[in-house]
Amino acid sequence: MTHGTEQQLWRSGAHILRCPVCGDEPSATETGLRCPRGHVFDRARQGYVSLLTGRGSGHRSDTAPMVAARRRILDSGMFDAVANALAAAIPRDTGVVVDAGTGTGHYLAAALGAAPAALGIGIDLSKYCARAAAKAHPRALAVVADLWEPLPLGDGVADAVLSVFAPRNAAEVARILAPGGCWLIVTPNPGHLHEVREALGMLDIGADKLVRLHDELAAAGFRVTETIPVTSTADLSAAQATDLAGMGPAGFHRTPGELAAAAAGLTGATRTVTATVDVVVTVAGIPSAG
Repeated sequence: MTHGTEQQLWRSGAHILRCPVCGDEPSATETGLRCPRGHVFDRARQGYVSLLTGRGSGHRSDTAPMVAARRRILDSGMFDAVANALAAAIPRDTGVVVDAGTGTGHYLAAALGAAPAALGIGIDLSKYCARAAAKAHPRALAVVADLWEPLPLGDGVADAVLSVFAPRNAAEVARILAPGGCWLIVTPNPGHLHEVREALGMLDIGADKLVRLHDELAAAGFRVTETIPVTSTADLSAAQATDLAGMGPAGFHRTPGELAAAAAGLTGATRTVTATVDVVVTVAGIPSAG
């Protein structure tokens, strides 16, 4: 992407964003964003803008090795069925897609590929994720922000919001979602990665996860309009199994050596292990008052 094209993209997206300090709408400058009250947010040379307020966060953000592992797994095609399901569910005439917890921007890119006129905003707490997301698609902007704080976005600006294996701030999604907009949420079923999860120290998945999601949505005023099951399998090498665990919370709790040893034990003499992707794409919206 040339500098001129990138600058034009930020000018197009600035009206969607909000200053995290005062809430005013910023303008794009040659070097970043500036709001009418003079708050300035520089664009990093990797293409993203940090809209953190400097108060800090109590949540961990993905590290560079975790993001690198996730990119390798996603590039392998293991989660293509999930990306394809999201692309099929996104309305083609969508104008703005917000990916809340965007990671590398892989799923945002899939959504933008299915919505040819849409602008994408990828939000993540990790600057390493933002670096990757900034390059994920020519129509994607990457922003560093905390999903548990007020999102640096205007009211009703998003035609679609993605939450893919990511924390969910239902109140903020309800605020930023345009009338008639949709929230696409990807959550794992209990059988997701069941062949490798325990051995690799990955998080357990509660049997009532989908029920709790529906309760959470109802409490925030959303109505579920569709549930789309997605399943696929992949044969993983020991290195890929290590990446699969290392790209998530297990990467915080186990050393690379521990993960590699566990993966080697799983693959054994066959040198591969089969892992099942088993998730649900939940589509929800807020019913109109009328």
